[in-house]
Amino acid sequence: MMRILFLKILLITSSICFAQKKNNIVKGEVIYHVFLRSYYDSNGDMQGDLNGLKQKLPYLQDLGVTSVLLLPLYDADCYHNYFANDFEKIDPEFGTMQEYLSLVKEIHKRGMKIYMDMETQYVAEKHLWWKDAVGNLQSPYSDFILFDDVEHKIPATMLFDLRQLNSYDGTSIKITTVNLRNKNVLEYNKNLFSFFVDPNKDGRFDDGVDGFRLDHAMDHLDGKPQLTNLFVHFWEPLLTHLKTINPALKNVAEQSDWNDYGFEYFKKTGVDRMFGFGLQKAILSFNKQLLISKADTILGKCPSGKEQIIFLENHDLDRFASVETSIEKQKLAAALLCLIGGIPSIYYGQEIGMKGKSGNWGNTDANDIPRREAFEWYASNQGKGLATWYHANSIRKFDENTKSNDGVSVEEQLNNKLSLLNYYKQLIRLKQSNPALATGKYANAPNDNDNVFSFYRIVENRKVLVAVNLSSNTQQAIFEDDHKRYHVLMSKSTIKDKKIMLEPYQIAVFEVKK
Repeated sequence: MMRILFLKILLITSSICFAQKKNNIVKGEVIYHVFLRSYYDSNGDMQGDLNGLKQKLPYLQDLGVTSVLLLPLYDADCYHNYFANDFEKIDPEFGTMQEYLSLVKEIHKRGMKIYMDMETQYVAEKHLWWKDAVGNLQSPYSDFILFDDVEHKIPATMLFDLRQLNSYDGTSIKITTVNLRNKNVLEYNKNLFSFFVDPNKDGRFDDGVDGFRLDHAMDHLDGKPQLTNLFVHFWEPLLTHLKTINPALKNVAEQSDWNDYGFEYFKKTGVDRMFGFGLQKAILSFNKQLLISKADTILGKCPSGKEQIIFLENHDLDRFASVETSIEKQKLAAALLCLIGGIPSIYYGQEIGMKGKSGNWGNTDANDIPRREAFEWYASNQGKGLATWYHANSIRKFDENTKSNDGVSVEEQLNNKLSLLNYYKQLIRLKQSNPALATGKYANAPNDNDNVFSFYRIVENRKVLVAVNLSSNTQQAIFEDDHKRYHVLMSKSTIKDKKIMLEPYQIAVFEVKK
């Protein structure tokens, strides 16, 4: 009797394990790029903060994203937190170091990842290096920053040869360039980055970041003669050191030249990922030949073991919904983003169609605020947690884009099955439900119609065909390949005799069967 019972239990357990193995699909990564100050305010001071993001992790998981990318968190006077006062201190408006560590642990508990943006190439006038080294040749930080004079009284210019940044609140912030060729600066960066990889040095990494975004990474920084060959002398030693602490880190570099495919970075710096700027332009062009050209290069020629971040928006670009008001085209762009390959990255608010274009208020950091406005949680544009920080100290009004009851909010879209928000959820669920869409390689799928872009995603013995109508007219396309059998994953159309008929801006997804 006991033997029979044991056999039954064994059979049931084996069946469960088999079912789990069968359904255990390897999911791909989907990044959510957050401008923290504008996301969710947990304490009523109008500033988006760490605890606010922590409270909204269920929203992000419901959306389907797997990772969070944050802009710099360190103490800075600039609202975007680039140009640090102190790299080692969390901006008090965001919270405390303990609140930061609590957020990281909670993200990891949920099976998600977190990436931190870092830009240590510049410091502001309140930074210790500036305060101690300017006019003091005996300072231990004398060579940590660049100077334009031998007496070290004139700190060097920064990006675009500027000496100061005019802020949205009417103040000015002096900034200079760090001497990245100084070996002590390199060691400082190794220690700084290492802290955020493993804060308590226990080797568990539950409180550490999963990688870094390296802003404005250059081999020859801003054309300054002192700062050449940085790939060899700064970036590669830094990233190699970090991988000795946690080999699983995934670091992405933002190329300063957005026309650069980033292959040189892969070869010489040790970065794992680059940004597919060329593919971003191609997706938003809705031009088949440009899409094929950029995808074949950026995705098709990406070195083995490396990855491309694919995106439509980021904090430095106009929001797509301000450029293209058609919801059909917004959905088409979303489908290409999520399904074409690489690692898709969604900029906060993109999933609800937030608007925002760069302003023109002279030499000031205010110009980019419309691209970084408060996330729209509510239909009325009023409610708990709205992070309208720019209302407090601003010398001008920026939120022309956030309007009540315009359909652009989580509240208005959440229960609307046809909304952009729910379409993003549908796309991400589709992507994660199929191994080829989750992690497969991109390959062009030729057809005879200049208005229909089609491609395969392939992994091992799984193959998916995606076809999109880039035009506002119904299109017929004939594929070169005839696979005989296609299982519909997402489509109102079928393929027969290698032919497909697509409605305006329609997306069709099929699993190719042998």
